[in-house]
Amino acid sequence: MVTSSRDPIRTRERILRSARREFVAKGFAGARVNAIARAASVNKRMLYHYFGDKEALYRAVLREGIATNLDLIAAAPADPAELLPFLFARAAKRVDGIRLMQWEALSAGDRKPIAEEERRKAWIEGAERLRDAQRAGRLHQDLEAEYLVLALMALTIFPRAFPQVAQMVTGVRPSDPEFQQRQARFLRHLGSHLRPSSSAAKAVRAAGRRGAGAPPAEARVSL
Repeated sequence: MVTSSRDPIRTRERILRSARREFVAKGFAGARVNAIARAASVNKRMLYHYFGDKEALYRAVLREGIATNLDLIAAAPADPAELLPFLFARAAKRVDGIRLMQWEALSAGDRKPIAEEERRKAWIEGAERLRDAQRAGRLHQDLEAEYLVLALMALTIFPRAFPQVAQMVTGVRPSDPEFQQRQARFLRHLGSHLRPSSSAAKAVRAAGRRGAGAPPAEARVSL
């Protein structure tokens, strides 16, 4: 039975939960507003009252993912050896978000993604965090930050996006603890190679201090 609620906050949250399940299962194109309203125990008129239309509802679902991404960036460790296992562990908890991206890739074609500018901000912030690590001498400077973001995503999301391929390659399902332990160990080892040598890191930090105000060594004159 479809009913309304006197609690607008709980009603909105219930609609969002139902919408997320529908979009994850069928993508934006395949999702049906009627099914979302029925699962949320509201009528379609009330759903439109809260969210306007199907695209606005999808934007609201994506906005939750954007907030999660920004929280993820803020919590990410600066050490590249720990960053990859951290991202991999978080990806295991965000399979729904990965599925939404897969549906979008399959159905969007050349169309502009929904909420593209809002979502882009999180990726820009992620690239800037990597540049901060480079300026601090914790990460090789010759790696382009935007492309490194893509590489980090590929390394940590791929097993969850394509579990059948991961199992064929390793013989273990990505959902198994054995795979997760071995993958985390591999990523930690791989991440350690993203660190510059100690001498290079010192040179980067010294250059950063000079850029902040101190003159370069060759420009200093003893008086």
